[in-house]
Formats: sequence, structure tokens, C-alpha cells
Amino acid sequence: MPAPYSGRCLCGATRYRLAGEPLMVYACHCTDCQKRSGGAFGISLWVERSAIEVIQGEAVLHVGATEDGRVRHTRMCAACTTRLWSEPLQRPAHAIVRAGTLDDTSWLRPVAHLWTRSAQPWFAFPEGVPRYETQPKDIFELTR
Repeated sequence: MPAPYSGRCLCGATRYRLAGEPLMVYACHCTDCQKRSGGAFGISLWVERSAIEVIQGEAVLHVGATEDGRVRHTRMCAACTTRLWSEPLQRPAHAIVRAGTLDDTSWLRPVAHLWTRSAQPWFAFPEGVPRYETQPKDIFELTR
């Protein structure tokens, strides 16, 4: 499915559009993503930050810390606090969209599964999709 892609928060107050193609899509099984998503894993979609346009509402910046002390910048709906995307400090040109906030997720196909050592024991990994026990040294090796 070609760009643009549209997405929104849970309450619909904040809507956004992605003008560019994703750089990568992966499933992350880390315990942070499990807690954030309330599920077995999170689906992350990397894009150029400049490709995101808020078309309705407000995506407010939330600055928080992870359990290990790293700082995390997340854009959230001002009304319902749905997490829409993260803005990694070490990669200011990129954003990590919470893929579940897209209006159409039927085309998403993760190129890899990360942090599989934390995966739920009942999860069946798809055949032929690379798995990483933790995180690759360079996340962009997933695009090569």
C-alpha cells in the first residue's frame, strides 16, 4: 500500500498523515513494549520525522524515563493520551510510529522480531522472519 497513510488516536481527537514510505516495520517483544501495548509485543514503524503531519488535534510531547534511566520522547494525543509515535533522541531525523494507530494495518509485515528472549512462550514466530534475542547493534541493518 503506497503512501500517504493516515492514523489517529483512540478517541479520534488527534489525526495524522504519513507522507512517506516506512523505512522498516518490526515487532518488538521487550517488556517495555508489552507494557505499553498491553499485549504480547508492539509493532514499530520507522519513518522520516518530516513525513509526519498532524492534521487534526494536538500531538503533545511527553518526556519520560525508561526503567534503566534512558530518556524517551513520545508524542501523544492531548485528549486521550494515546501514544502515537516516539522521537528517538539519538536519531533526530526519524520517528517510530506505533503502527496500531494507523487507520489501515492490513498491509503491515514485520521484517524482524526483536527482543525475542522476552517473548511470551505461547507466541508462534512466523517462518522465515529474522529474530533477534535483543536489539541489533544498528537498527537500520533490518533494512539491508
